[in-house]
Amino acid sequence: MSFAEFAASVACDAAPPEGLSAALQALWHDHHGDWAQAHALAQEDRSEDGALVHAYLHREEGDRANAGYWYERAGRSRPVDEVTLAAEWEQIARELLGEPAKA
Repeated sequence: MSFAEFAASVACDAAPPEGLSAALQALWHDHHGDWAQAHALAQEDRSEDGALVHAYLHREEGDRANAGYWYERAGRSRPVDEVTLAAEWEQIARELLGEPAKA
């Protein structure tokens, strides 16, 4: 699935497309306005991808300390404050879908 298809599914579909990883499902639910479902999926996903999405969700929530813990679990540094949540969401989605970051 391409990023464009993934983003379109968030805007148009009532449920995430089948076959998505738990981390991508979490991003889908977050962007679709269901933070609680997104968090539950990310929390259940013990992979680095799940930890990265978990970190993003806590950053979005405003819990910087918890986000920092999950960024470390994902093997990442905390994003610079100038990176918007929307830009980070897209970067993570593209990475998980195997697409290069948007230039």
